[in-house]
Amino acid sequence: MPTHSNRPISPHLQAYRLPLTGIISITHRMTGVFLSVGLVAVIYILLEIAGGAADYTSMQQLLNVWLIKLVYWGFIYALFFHLCHGVRHLIWDTGRSFEQETLERYALIELAASVVLTFIALV
Repeated sequence: MPTHSNRPISPHLQAYRLPLTGIISITHRMTGVFLSVGLVAVIYILLEIAGGAADYTSMQQLLNVWLIKLVYWGFIYALFFHLCHGVRHLIWDTGRSFEQETLERYALIELAASVVLTFIALV
């Protein structure tokens, strides 16, 4: 078998720009994983609440750490992003909005809605 062929090679990832819809699709999968992992934290919080006043106080102190707050905001954003993308999939299930300009517009709406919903929930 020859070591060189005349077949074209694929461009490197540095030369290829992923479209917004591709980035959103990958992000949807990542937020799904993040939400699954975050469920462990939710169970921890519920167990601490059920454990009584002392456990609840220690959990409150942990939740006041800035890094934990940042993760919490990320979890809430992931929840709303995942929800908005799920609504977009429901629209696709009707057979609508597969045109390129509609895909881009809905992707931007999805991003904006998830940010707005996050701020509404946390403020």
